[in-house]
Amino acid sequence: MSKIRVAVIGCGAIATRRHVPEYMINPNVKLVAFVDPVLERAEELASKFNALAFSDYETMLKEVEVDAVSVCTPNILHAPIAIAAANAGAHVLVEKPMATNEADALAMIAAAKTNGVKLMVGQSQRLMPPHVKAKEILDSGRLGKVISFRTSFGHPGPESWSVDGKDSWFFRKDEAIMGAMGDLGVHKSDLMRWLLNDEVADVAAFVGTLDKEGTTVDDNATCLIRMKSGAIGTLVASWTYYRGEDNSTVLWCENGVLKVGTDPDRPVILELRDGTNEDIEAGGISTNKRQLPSFVIDEFVKCIVNDEEPSISGEEGLRSLNVILAAFESQKTGKIIAVN
Repeated sequence: MSKIRVAVIGCGAIATRRHVPEYMINPNVKLVAFVDPVLERAEELASKFNALAFSDYETMLKEVEVDAVSVCTPNILHAPIAIAAANAGAHVLVEKPMATNEADALAMIAAAKTNGVKLMVGQSQRLMPPHVKAKEILDSGRLGKVISFRTSFGHPGPESWSVDGKDSWFFRKDEAIMGAMGDLGVHKSDLMRWLLNDEVADVAAFVGTLDKEGTTVDDNATCLIRMKSGAIGTLVASWTYYRGEDNSTVLWCENGVLKVGTDPDRPVILELRDGTNEDIEAGGISTNKRQLPSFVIDEFVKCIVNDEEPSISGEEGLRSLNVILAAFESQKTGKIIAVN
């Protein structure tokens, strides 16, 4: 088959560090267009791939024949761009959070279905090898049911990652809408739903801006979560882990403890009730400091080539988003919120 013609919309850090390098090495892809309001950024990437550069996505979609797009823009733009791309007949890979509210997410899902294109959300946590291995162990039944858990994702914040540093859109409320919870928390809500084969029933949360100056988006959140199975746990998202990034999960089960990402040299650890311990080799978890393959691009391209529904579909993205939205509602009302 001919190569999939891909346009990347938004040429910031996530595009240059994840999407573009992974498209570049995929034999089924041809990068044909780049879009960024800072035209020079799009032009710089376009020059490397003999592609076209644009400052707005509407013009690009009218002038370039594309089969698929990556939406790597500020959160508020995810929905309008994804819907426009779907209406133009392009498959859509959208960064997380897929949208900033449920109505927009539903509109994205509807646009993809109406136009017969695929919609995938870049929830990379469930594709990382240690998490894949952990799910295999849980699904095997060896540990019995999950009783409680904790999951955490924290780093120093977007200023050390974004191409704009402290001036990044991540800190502008009107463009980001949500902060650490949209950046990191939604990764963890998606991971726990997937690992446990379960849905979140209720959320109680403290969400706030504790240390980042000049912004009102959240930089920390601690959530208490109850799953439909009855398992309870905590979900933490933080932009103020100034020393020691954390992307770890611990699950206390009937027959032992499963630890993932708690030790950089021991990706998956089993501690069984009979007193035996096992270290399971499973590759690494990507961090801001240590960039590893995300596997998101390969999954997206595979779904297009094989005409498969993405495992991280729009519907899956919405379920994970609704957990985050419930956390904000809990902070606002001081109540435990049932997840929609």
